[in-house]
Amino acid sequence: MNNAAFIVAVSILGVMPGLRAAAAADADADARRGADFFEGQRCLVCHSVKGSGAAKAPDLSRRLDRNYTPAGIAARMWDHAPVMWAAMAKDNMPIPQVHPDEAADLFAFFYAARYFEKPGEAQRGKRFLQDKRCTECHSIGGVGGSVGPPVEKWESLAAPIILIERMWNQQTQMHNAMAARGIPWPTVNPQELTDMLVYLQNLPETRGTEHFLLLPLPAQGETLFRDKGCIECHRGALALENHLGDSTLTDVAAAMWNHAPQMRQPPPMLTITEWRQLVSYVWAKQFFATRGDATRGHKVFDTKKCAVCHNDASTGAPNLSKPAEPYSAITIVSALWLHGPVMLKMMQEKHIVWPQLTQSEMANVIAYLNSR
Repeated sequence: MNNAAFIVAVSILGVMPGLRAAAAADADADARRGADFFEGQRCLVCHSVKGSGAAKAPDLSRRLDRNYTPAGIAARMWDHAPVMWAAMAKDNMPIPQVHPDEAADLFAFFYAARYFEKPGEAQRGKRFLQDKRCTECHSIGGVGGSVGPPVEKWESLAAPIILIERMWNQQTQMHNAMAARGIPWPTVNPQELTDMLVYLQNLPETRGTEHFLLLPLPAQGETLFRDKGCIECHRGALALENHLGDSTLTDVAAAMWNHAPQMRQPPPMLTITEWRQLVSYVWAKQFFATRGDATRGHKVFDTKKCAVCHNDASTGAPNLSKPAEPYSAITIVSALWLHGPVMLKMMQEKHIVWPQLTQSEMANVIAYLNSR
């Protein structure tokens, strides 16, 4: 399977709740390993990714309704688990044992495959670049302005972190260049930015660019957030943890671009390494965490009859009391594959239907489990 264009080395274990209990502190989550695990467990017998594999089940990189959060991935996998297990049994395939570190690698792989992003459209992206007058400064295929670097030289097309870094560090120069030409600072929503990236990343000159995402462990990001003065503005109602839940990096980049004129000038300069540390601290921990309503989650837990087994010690099922580390979509996926077949058998014996969970219900259940 050719995943060269979708390699992600995501060292974010420290910001993925619930993983440290089952993995070494220095472990990471890596999309290359996730892709290898996905293939090694013969998932491609049914699924395809970027055109590789079978077409019995959805292509995981091309779903038009993907727009999932991590909790949404967990819910979709949960809902279809009995069907998948039955298909595996029919083909004499063993059910994979997915441990938390392997689940983390799978989520990194899903992120690399843009499973959490809204679909983009190249033609809309091309119109956006023209309408916003971007080509007056940047050339595309030798056509356009020469004030800024030509598109085929944009390193930011390879990684969303670099895109954010360029938007931040070059905002003053771009603002001055646009003002000199009477070009107003354009606003951009996440969909427009996604469309632009889809267009630019599929030009003949850029189509072979390797896409990647590298996020280090977040310890140094917290120090940078304070030392660079970010905390002076982003506190209270403006605290980033109140705004970044389930946001993609494209959402973050669009928001930073739109708010650039209102930010402190001149902005503090940040190297790409520092941006990775900051993003790991302020974004990844929010994205891979799960935000839900514990009260509603308690109701789902009861109405879906989870309590029949998990609140009854005689069944042998764990009571799911609050662990040392929080539950997350990652740990739910791991538990599903490690213990799901046994749960299904127990439910069938008790004549309980396998519960179907929406994206929000899964998030709420996780919130409830973390509140017990």
